[in-house]
Amino acid sequence: MSEPTASEKIDAIIARLGDWRGQTLSGLRALILEADPAIEETCKWAKASNDMMGTPVWERAGIITTGETYKTYVKLTFAHGAALPDPSGLFNASLGGGMRRAIDVREGEAVDPDAFKALIRAAVARNLEARAAKAR
Repeated sequence: MSEPTASEKIDAIIARLGDWRGQTLSGLRALILEADPAIEETCKWAKASNDMMGTPVWERAGIITTGETYKTYVKLTFAHGAALPDPSGLFNASLGGGMRRAIDVREGEAVDPDAFKALIRAAVARNLEARAAKAR
């Protein structure tokens, strides 16, 4: 039997949650993939505490965001969030860091889909620019 793909692992993570956190992560995942179909899903940092499935990660020219679930919230951490414009104020966690920013979504909360997709596109653009600059 072959190893499941990253997308299959993320499907399993969402299904295993079986509550609002899974629904929230699934909805955010759909928005990420709508924002840029070239984004790749991966799973990183597998360990016993996450059933060796790893953490869902969305990448294009580097990490865009990770998706983690906790008891009372779903956290999307943007690897280079501090460098991204956030005119809608989606970032509400990890605001003091020099690089990362996060969006914590609690039960019953919604994220503005257009603002979220704009943030994803800005993260992709930032990664592509950084890769091009490195290649020069």
